[in-house]
Amino acid sequence: MSNYAIFLVPLAAVLLIAAPVVPMIKKVKTGKSPRGAFIFNLCSFFGLMLAALIFPVGNIASAAAAEGVKTVTTGMGLGYLAAALAVGLSCIGSGIAVAAGAPAAIGATSENPKSFVKSLIFVVLGEGIALYGLLISIMIISNLG
Repeated sequence: MSNYAIFLVPLAAVLLIAAPVVPMIKKVKTGKSPRGAFIFNLCSFFGLMLAALIFPVGNIASAAAAEGVKTVTTGMGLGYLAAALAVGLSCIGSGIAVAAGAPAAIGATSENPKSFVKSLIFVVLGEGIALYGLLISIMIISNLG
C-alpha cells in the first residue's frame, strides 16, 4: 500500500464527517432550520465510528510497519481518541462557563469598578476547565508512546 493511502483514508473520514456543515450553514443563512443537516451530520459521524470499529484499517498499519513507520495499535488509537475527547469536551464546558460568567463580570464591573478583580477570578476559573482537559490529554498521550 502506498504512502498516500495512509493519509487519504483518515482524510476521507474527516471530509465525510465535515461535509454536512456546508448545507447547515446555507440553511442558517437563509433562515431555515438546520435540524436535518445536523441529524445527517450526527448519523454520518456515528456511522463512520461504527465502521472504524468493525473494519479496522489493518492493511494500512501493516504497510506502514513494513516501511519502517511506527505501528499504531487499536489501543493507541483509542488513547488518541480519549485525549481528543478530553480536550474537546473540557473546552465546550469552559466555553459554557465563560459564556455565563463573563457577562455577569462585565455587569458587576460596570456597576462597581472595584469588583473587577473578584469578577475576573470567576471568569478565569471557567477557563481553567479547558486547561485541566489539556493536561489530562497530555498525560494520556505521554503514556501511549
